[in-house]
Amino acid sequence: MRGNSKPAAFPKISVRNIQRAITVNTVDLKKFAGMAVRCCLALHQRKGTDLTRLREIFIWIISDRRMTCLHRQFLNKAGSTDVLTFEHGEIFISAETARQNARVFGNSLTHEIRLYVVHGLLHLHGCDDRTKARAREMEKVQQRIFRELTGW
Repeated sequence: MRGNSKPAAFPKISVRNIQRAITVNTVDLKKFAGMAVRCCLALHQRKGTDLTRLREIFIWIISDRRMTCLHRQFLNKAGSTDVLTFEHGEIFISAETARQNARVFGNSLTHEIRLYVVHGLLHLHGCDDRTKARAREMEKVQQRIFRELTGW
């Protein structure tokens, strides 16, 4: 190994709000996502994941209606969900579900959407929440990263 080898480049982050019901600060979210990517990549136990290979990550803020279609099409599940992540680097976040969950959990909308960004990035970095045990472990990592970035 050479002493002058360059570190792996971080993926470019793109954030688009393509729903009209809820205002989302995409500039702030892009900055947060960039910091979150660095935290996720710092997890030493995760090597050779989608996140380590991606050159770009797309974060889409969408409506519940659009999320319901994606949820049915790709997971064969009815209804909306908060976040869907695809291995080629797309993270879809439902603004309406985020707003509803923010109210339920006493969070701001920004807080909730940022949690979903970290969650999506962790999926890209090989974390899995398909079982209760794995979901608990993923949530611990998610909270640790979120606290590191926000102090919450």
